[in-house]
Amino acid sequence: MLQTKEIDVLRTLAAQYMEYALAPHQKELEALWIAHNTGRPARPMVLIDQLPWHEMDMDGFLQCQIEDPYWRQVEQELRHKIYQAKYMPADMLLLPYILIPRILQDPKYRSFGVSVQENIATTDAGSDVVSHAYETQFQTFEDLEKLRPTRLAADQQAEKAAMDEAVHVFEGIAPVHWQGVSLHSGLWDEISQWQGVEECYYMLLDDPDLLHAILSRITDNMLEMIRQGSEEGLFDTASTICHCSHTITAPFGSGMENRFGTARNSWTFGMAQLFTSVSPDVTREFELPYVSRIFEQFGGVYYGCCEKLDDRLDIVAQMPNVKKVSCSPWSDPDRFAANLPKQMILSHKPNPAFVSVGDLDASRRELERVIRAAGANGVRLEMILKDNSTVHYKPERLWEFSRMASELVQA
Repeated sequence: MLQTKEIDVLRTLAAQYMEYALAPHQKELEALWIAHNTGRPARPMVLIDQLPWHEMDMDGFLQCQIEDPYWRQVEQELRHKIYQAKYMPADMLLLPYILIPRILQDPKYRSFGVSVQENIATTDAGSDVVSHAYETQFQTFEDLEKLRPTRLAADQQAEKAAMDEAVHVFEGIAPVHWQGVSLHSGLWDEISQWQGVEECYYMLLDDPDLLHAILSRITDNMLEMIRQGSEEGLFDTASTICHCSHTITAPFGSGMENRFGTARNSWTFGMAQLFTSVSPDVTREFELPYVSRIFEQFGGVYYGCCEKLDDRLDIVAQMPNVKKVSCSPWSDPDRFAANLPKQMILSHKPNPAFVSVGDLDASRRELERVIRAAGANGVRLEMILKDNSTVHYKPERLWEFSRMASELVQA
């Protein structure tokens, strides 16, 4: 149960947040994002996400005051959104309501019963960006027994209590909706943590049958989990975000945020980041058949993250329901734009290293190049600066990027 002073904190933050969310320019951004996502773009769109929040605080505003872990999440999200809206909004679309997280019976539903065995090294105690050395856990077919279905289900009693309290806390300030599950469908993110990245590469050559067996078992488990989540309506329909990109296709208030959260009504995201160092044929054999079974369950898919994809977009084009594709700093944007199917959106990832060291000119040249490439090839473009692990405690570098990128796309 929240204390009175904690309720006051949340109400104050919610009121500040709603001032930004209901500002007139937010309606303009809503229209721009809908046009962008439905094939009628007015201009490229820009977002900033995945920030080194431990480096951002200047005046204590980002310091949370609530002790309860659940409500601390809500407080932290409000503080982050207010901070971004004030200093580096770019084209961030703010929801005209408050989201609270679903409460699951098993928060580790993505583990499939396997615990990651690793050693960790850090360089900044305040950062959650660390180095991992993983231990191999699957060496024989007998080890497949470690993989077992995990249940995706809500803790209904806890959720009722949370929603009742949220409605009370935010009464008179903002409506409240559930932040549903946004399913991570990147199978290789899991496998690389169970085996280690180098071991995965060796297995592709030396033990492909065991890899196929692991992939098949995970895919079957994922499909069962998707079925469970759809039956309970757990998937996200209210946040308008999938893998750092806005997915809104209809105006707020049209009922989308209240839709029953089936997979068909929501988005998922997938990737095979370690496949940057393998051939397209490996992607065709070890990624395409498995993620296709998963992606066909969803209404929309965001594909890719940090991997190089410009040489295998023909394979991505065969994946069901993919609507946005990541063009990372390791892809050639000209080649990417020339080969991306026109129904898909080019989701460019500016190089965060330029921002980290404050090289705004390099960032500008990079954005100008991808804008030219997208324009020359008639593809929709969004630019999402993410994976910002550090700005060396100089948050103004992100603010400057936001201003520069916004000026470019608005020109």
